[in-house]
Amino acid sequence: MTTPRLCVTVTGATTAELRRRRDEAPDADLVELRLDTVADPDAAGALSGRSAPVIVTCRPTWEGGHFRGSEEERKRILSTAIALGAEYVDIEWQAGWTDLIEKTRGRGVIVSTHDFERVPADLATRIRTMRSAGAEVTKAAALMTRLSDCVALHDVATEVDGDNLVLLGMGDHGITTRILPARFRSSWTYAGSIERIGQVSAESMIAEYRFRSIDDSTAVYGVVGRSVSHSVSPAMHNAAFRALGINAVYLPLPAESAGDFVEYANAFGIRGASVTIPHKVALLEHVDDLEPAARRIGAINTVRIEDGRWIGGNTDASGFLEPLKERLSLGGQRASVLGAGGAARAAVVALASAGCHVRIHARNRARAQAIVDLASTIDIGPWPPDAGSWDLLVNCTPIGQYPRAGDTPVPIDQLTGRCVYDLVYNPTTTRLLREAAAVGCRTIGGLDMLVAQAEEQFRMWTGVRPPAGVMRDAGLKRLAEFSRDEDHVV
Repeated sequence: MTTPRLCVTVTGATTAELRRRRDEAPDADLVELRLDTVADPDAAGALSGRSAPVIVTCRPTWEGGHFRGSEEERKRILSTAIALGAEYVDIEWQAGWTDLIEKTRGRGVIVSTHDFERVPADLATRIRTMRSAGAEVTKAAALMTRLSDCVALHDVATEVDGDNLVLLGMGDHGITTRILPARFRSSWTYAGSIERIGQVSAESMIAEYRFRSIDDSTAVYGVVGRSVSHSVSPAMHNAAFRALGINAVYLPLPAESAGDFVEYANAFGIRGASVTIPHKVALLEHVDDLEPAARRIGAINTVRIEDGRWIGGNTDASGFLEPLKERLSLGGQRASVLGAGGAARAAVVALASAGCHVRIHARNRARAQAIVDLASTIDIGPWPPDAGSWDLLVNCTPIGQYPRAGDTPVPIDQLTGRCVYDLVYNPTTTRLLREAAAVGCRTIGGLDMLVAQAEEQFRMWTGVRPPAGVMRDAGLKRLAEFSRDEDHVV
């Protein structure tokens, strides 16, 4: 199979804008012109002066697109595109326009189907039926509702004979199908700005994920959590792989459960993963061995897979303490830890080992009690902590995290201690940190810990540490992009 191509989807309010964005598409092998998004769909205008091969698409509302005109009008637009020499036109299978396929003998025609609810159980059969019409390319896209749906789509690719296939998983769970199209036997993949179907920008595909460098030997890593689309870890780890010339890629892997990730990882030969909320404890029962730090904490934030063996590690405790060393002498300090998840377990163990008197504050008292049992210097306090009861406050909950950056776990009138450490890193300065600084507390942001623990994860996987500053710079750049995007929300 040849190396998959990169198709950049462009949209616009007018045909003129569509044409401009077509010519601005970065490093595209193909450009998909979405004529259904413009107010004045004009195939001739969209094709005029093009320098790269194009796909002309005019997706109707009944197939998830925007075109509200008649089917006769839509067919005329695509027929004109064929007559004017468009390299490809995309025709929905349900439209039944086999006459257009016959007219061109299938050359340059993509016959497509989209399921916005699930991966259909009969998808392989549908593709075989679609191929019988004689179109040059067969495309199928389906909504991924869990990470392991990628396995189902991969199985479809192995069941269907022949080339000229494009398989895509829509939604956040389908990012693997976009970054690693060759593993789904896809002739090309799509990049763009249509977030609701899970598109990744062309800039990210090329610069962050190094799409042009991915081959059959590329090692795959990722960050596993319930919601990881706004994680900065992919930017950080991919920057480190690039700096050291390592043939690897790191993906966001949203998993509905620990088992969901395990099924996916075994199918795709994942080499390692960062583990975040809410799977840090649940994945314990799926690993073959635990490193000492993970065993002591009772949670993992790192998985290393070697020769089929899963090894669970935890770099949270060491990463957590690193930023504190320069700011606070911990011996004898009263530390209040908010939360009772995997990050809280690591913070509690680290603080207790450093000589702090630790109190846990969590809404779930049963989970808090399980952490108390880790050391004799730990007890449970009220939620939120009482004013005057702590020297160091550590937020291990997602409260205040993007997109709910206006939330805070502790009111400003109860911020009476010496230092506040918020493990939330997006935004870099949370409301909790702003208000803590306003009343005179020292503050530490979550990016400091994120970088420290990520550098150690990278070493565990590769045997080398990333160059100094590479991960931090990449993380700050990605967070700035999130902030910019948020500022443009209307």
